[in-house]
Amino acid sequence: MNIPNFISIARMAAVPVTVWLILNDRMLAAFWLFMAAGVSDAIDGYIAKRFDMETELGRYLDPLADKALLVCIYIALGLGEHLASWLVILVVFRDALIIGGALVFQTVTLSLTMEPLLISKINTFAQIVLAALVLGGLGFNVDMGVFLDMMVVIVAVTTLLSGTFYVIKWTNKATAMEDKE
Repeated sequence: MNIPNFISIARMAAVPVTVWLILNDRMLAAFWLFMAAGVSDAIDGYIAKRFDMETELGRYLDPLADKALLVCIYIALGLGEHLASWLVILVVFRDALIIGGALVFQTVTLSLTMEPLLISKINTFAQIVLAALVLGGLGFNVDMGVFLDMMVVIVAVTTLLSGTFYVIKWTNKATAMEDKE
């Protein structure tokens, strides 16, 4: 096993610990573990690219670890009523839609290539910022005020756009493939 893949697996192992910390109101520890996971994401990407250690497994493990962490944190923060349930549902539904769409597309076409859209990258960044703000605000007992409200709107809008653009992209690709037959 190579180092970047090991780091991605370690990030996945941090998911249940982070959720447990949130559900047990240990927000400061959850914040720092979340930050460490973010740093590990940057490190594994850097190592993989810099030392030519990119693998097919890593191409799936890295985004899977990121999605697992974000989705589980959002669910835990929703259960603790630290995030609105409608936002948690929106974020989880978008990821389920993307994963489900990818599985259907691969099953039907046998030609799935994962190319994240720019809006999806923006959305992931916004989701990370919002999660960090909530965890940090709770952990350090700081009121994030209007900035938190702004991030909720940004996450909601980018989540809707990202999900919509993925559906359009895969529908267009599937239609184009059917037209070739």
